[in-house]
Amino acid sequence: MGKLDNRVAVISGAARGQGRSHAVNLAAEGASIIALDICADLDGNTYPLSRPEDLEETARLVEKEGARAHPVIVDVRERSAVWSAIAQGVQALGRLDIVVANAGIAALGRGQTMQSWSDTIDTDLVGVFNVVQASIPHLGDGSSIIATGSLAAQLGSSTKQGPGGSAYSLAKQVVAHYVNDLSIQLAKRMIRVNAVHPTNVDTDMLHNEGMYKVFRPDKDAPTREDAEVAFPAMQAMPVPYIQPQDVSDLVVFLASDASRFITGSQLRVDAGGFVKAVPWGK
Repeated sequence: MGKLDNRVAVISGAARGQGRSHAVNLAAEGASIIALDICADLDGNTYPLSRPEDLEETARLVEKEGARAHPVIVDVRERSAVWSAIAQGVQALGRLDIVVANAGIAALGRGQTMQSWSDTIDTDLVGVFNVVQASIPHLGDGSSIIATGSLAAQLGSSTKQGPGGSAYSLAKQVVAHYVNDLSIQLAKRMIRVNAVHPTNVDTDMLHNEGMYKVFRPDKDAPTREDAEVAFPAMQAMPVPYIQPQDVSDLVVFLASDASRFITGSQLRVDAGGFVKAVPWGK
């Protein structure tokens, strides 16, 4: 018996990285998965995004856990497309109990334009709105909504990393505020709304030249090896980054009945990144 038997979760950004990890871990606890991803690049982003075969692999891994998978290629920036995709997924799998609004980009480094600002806001912020709002009509009492934030949301605005970096920081801060206020509106139905704020995570969002340049501005073309030396500076614990599994463990907890009275929370999985950067009382 799993913690999430007979439940259905929708996860955006499910083709790889944290989203895939969340899908597999929720499936391992018995949940069927509506897996959403764009499976294409964005003009304003600075590194490659997922491909259709990545989403297919997520579905295969979900089914390997004995759960049902309903993969859909959809752009979370497009409101009507998201509403349609989630409605179709609910029709296929019968219900909806868990929402993981996870899709996001971080357009950093060379090649940023104002399109980077737009694509980041529309994916990391509007995309969360679209996935959550499209899900609410299908949710029963006692459901769980989880949004992926970032340690960046906890540390304040950053305008030093160009339009993509600035938009990322803003989007994650607004997501945190959205979770706080929405939790109050849904509390009477015992629907929980929480945000998870990871530090650096070992995914493609971290491992690209744009992100390496953030950590090694002294290098013209920093490599992963160059950045690995600087990554631990982000955390209080002596680690360069955490693994998707570390975030998924919290997501499974928030999706389960074990967190039935936890709502409106901003939960950090940051290896002490916040307490290192922000003095007590600030």
